[in-house]
Amino acid sequence: MHMPCITRAPIRHTPGQICRGGLVALFMCVGGAAVATAQDDTAKKGDIRLPSGESVIFNDVIWGEPGPAGLTVRFRFLDPDLARRLDTEDFMALEQDTAFLCDTYALERIASTGPQPQQIVISISDREVAFGEPAPEAAQVFEAYSFDGSGCTWERF
Repeated sequence: MHMPCITRAPIRHTPGQICRGGLVALFMCVGGAAVATAQDDTAKKGDIRLPSGESVIFNDVIWGEPGPAGLTVRFRFLDPDLARRLDTEDFMALEQDTAFLCDTYALERIASTGPQPQQIVISISDREVAFGEPAPEAAQVFEAYSFDGSGCTWERF
């Protein structure tokens, strides 16, 4: 049975590596000023500032679990205030935040060699949720982006 790789820390990838206790080098970094800002915020505060002014915390990344478009990498984030945001903010503010996470967080962690993902999924939830398990009590947002080797293109879920 194939199990997806789930890790809980910012990581780097060398093709062919496997998960061992959550410690695996998964993604290779590419530079960028906006990315450095997001990483600085993460290192200092444990959170990532979003264009909306809200913050999320990196929860985990899941790779090796195919999606409808082929190889899919899922970056999952936590925002304990997400339920409030869903009640008070419009969709475009949330979409701008997920696009920001794809462009500035996920892209720098996608390896430039080896198999490339066809899709990047960004999810934000108000609590940790087991991958693939229903959690009707959790507030969650999912956005899918196609990956052309250089950027994220929104694929409205």
